[in-house]
Amino acid sequence: MSMASTISNEEAGLALENVSVSFPIYHSGSQSLKKNILFRGSGGHLGSDAKHRIIVEALRNVSMQFHAGDRVALVGSNGAGKTTLLRVMAGVYEPVSGIVRSRGRISPMFDISLGIDSEVSGYDNIRLRGMILGLTANEIEERMGDIVEFTELGDYLEIPVRTYSAGMMTRLTFAVATCFAPEILLMDEWIMAGDAGFLAKAQQRIESFVSQASILVLASHNLETCRRFCNKGVWLDQGMVKAEGPIDQVLDAYTAGVQR
Repeated sequence: MSMASTISNEEAGLALENVSVSFPIYHSGSQSLKKNILFRGSGGHLGSDAKHRIIVEALRNVSMQFHAGDRVALVGSNGAGKTTLLRVMAGVYEPVSGIVRSRGRISPMFDISLGIDSEVSGYDNIRLRGMILGLTANEIEERMGDIVEFTELGDYLEIPVRTYSAGMMTRLTFAVATCFAPEILLMDEWIMAGDAGFLAKAQQRIESFVSQASILVLASHNLETCRRFCNKGVWLDQGMVKAEGPIDQVLDAYTAGVQR
């Protein structure tokens, strides 16, 4: 039975105790399906549940604890459990067993375009996306001027976003996603937003956004980004923690393991 609670200290914090997550594979009697799963190297461990269904054990007895000031890189092969772990931390997935504890506003940065309604204006979408991020109506209005200025979209914010180019949409969603100081920031890969003219501005903003977070957990394949922004590392393999500790130590162990 899964449980969730809040850690006791006043600073932002995040803790997982023996957390496991699994997904059943329906119609799994087919040998060809089993072979296909194995061939693709899903990363998760294949098992079976009480109903004898094949399941992918995406996380297996994962325990870790993060405190204010921690900048944590999650590394591992595709399917190792990094994104699943982030979604458990964010409360998107509920573990089948174990405990998740958190304190502080959690800001998931998995899909910055989530919640966009193509039929309404840019202004309305700023308000919709802000609400999804957990901001109150007053907090959104307080930040509206900064968001509008950062997008550089001007009068386009008055019209439906279905008329926007991909670059314009990126400016809008990125500006909203980074308009507040997060307490626990969960990122799946480093955000690189927009066209060449916008990129430098966006890079400076995301770095400021990250620096304001009390805790950062970043899942990334870019080891240089991990070294630059993180002070701790967690190496996941087949849903289990293979190594955890100082960033250089974990990345060196991971790189050596991959090269074997």
